[in-house]
Amino acid sequence: MDSNPSTPDDQETPAEQRRSFDRLVNFTDAVVAIAVTLQLLPLADIPGPGEGENVLDVFSANSGTITAFLLSFIIVILMWINHNRIFNVMRRSDGTILWLNVGWLVSIAFLPWPTTMYGEASNSTASEVGGVALLYWGNLAVITVFLGLIARHASHHPDLLEPGSGSRGWLADQDRSALRGLIYPICFVLIGLACELVTPQAAWLALGLIPLGWWLGRSTASSTAGTP
Repeated sequence: MDSNPSTPDDQETPAEQRRSFDRLVNFTDAVVAIAVTLQLLPLADIPGPGEGENVLDVFSANSGTITAFLLSFIIVILMWINHNRIFNVMRRSDGTILWLNVGWLVSIAFLPWPTTMYGEASNSTASEVGGVALLYWGNLAVITVFLGLIARHASHHPDLLEPGSGSRGWLADQDRSALRGLIYPICFVLIGLACELVTPQAAWLALGLIPLGWWLGRSTASSTAGTP
């Protein structure tokens, strides 16, 4: 007869699973850091002011490249922050989380290439963009889709989460999380289509995602304010 008492759920998670999860988090952070750094490479190739020019002339001549860098940098950082919020309440991963995270990392690592092309094409007319804008904004939509799927899977598998974390915060509001995961990819694709079919300046529509994100975050916080 086995006299060993049953262990708490916390202790049933093997140490190797926790170490594997920590390595996944560290690897993810390293890939994101490299991808963010690669966004800067096109700026390093911009020559300084020539004869009769000043720094403002350089900024003006390369405004598309600089804007694309800032836009991608900000979006990737925001994606990483949301990714961090998910993984901070997790204690382990499973095969689904692993492969969804791989997909997220692939789409993040791929982003510097369309960012470079998008920066070069941003001063063109819509007919001259040639699919670059749709590739760029579609890439951002894919990043958001993978992040939404990671959040959805985590919220539906409490065994992956730290005790009690599934009943508080934005993971608890699954409807709001699903709405967020649906709205952002659609917005990114629509902005890409607008840049292709109307004008590349339609990229400024992305600024509307700032108040949208604030509203979604505020609504989620309000709906879970009374949750212990």
